[in-house]
Amino acid sequence: MNFTKSITNNIDKLVGTLKSEDELQEVLKRKFTKKEFKVFVAIESGQSIEDLKRSMKDDEERIEEIYKTACKKLNQELFKKELVSIN
Repeated sequence: MNFTKSITNNIDKLVGTLKSEDELQEVLKRKFTKKEFKVFVAIESGQSIEDLKRSMKDDEERIEEIYKTACKKLNQELFKKELVSIN
């Protein structure tokens, strides 16, 4: 999965340059809940909602809600600051 591309696609306004892939993954793991991280990575990797429903034993609405929450978190200023490299 390309974290840089996924984050860029989900952030409305990004100022600065994103950190390396490994650093981005660590920030996401730290800031998201385990479910948010799993759903975000799965959806951004192209996994279907049906597969997620089976593996997580949640309904489609709940999975979509978790994904929306993760995307909202990505757009919070404090979260964005941790994703960007400070030169």
